[in-house]
Amino acid sequence: MNSINFLINTIFDIYIMVILIRVWLQVARADFYNPFSQFIVKATQPIVAPLRRFIPSLKGWDCATILFAFIMASLKIVALSLIFNSAIHIIPILISSLFIVIQSVFKLIFWVLILRAIFSWISKGNNPVEAVMIQLSEPLLAPIRRFIPPIGGLDLSMVVVLFALQFVEIFVNDLLSQLF
Repeated sequence: MNSINFLINTIFDIYIMVILIRVWLQVARADFYNPFSQFIVKATQPIVAPLRRFIPSLKGWDCATILFAFIMASLKIVALSLIFNSAIHIIPILISSLFIVIQSVFKLIFWVLILRAIFSWISKGNNPVEAVMIQLSEPLLAPIRRFIPPIGGLDLSMVVVLFALQFVEIFVNDLLSQLF
């Protein structure tokens, strides 16, 4: 059963991150004509488009896509509960779904930063995925560069952001675990 648990967790986690990338692309005003951005839109559009008819955006936040991520997190919990013959209760599912979406945001930021670092080492700057990673991560890295400039060509802003991300993730998990 561990293999099924791994498979379900991985599939749902990856798709939830794809959904959240769509939200992040909109917030960062990234290039939607980029092939990678187009893939993200096409992978989420069949569900997001009908949801948008009923759920409007709120102050620049795509509420329909955020709700879709929350629904996918809930479906993940239900699928795992059904496979392991666990009881299905609405309130714990909703609370757990919130935890899953929040953890997915942290994972997504981590992986975007890591991918950007890897691309900076191996790419020559003509990769469409790298362009999107730069557009997504630059708003996080630029403020740090104002305080910590590159030292001898070594940009430490990525390390600072990853450290801060880890701190915030642990803090939020501690806070949420105390509340629930």
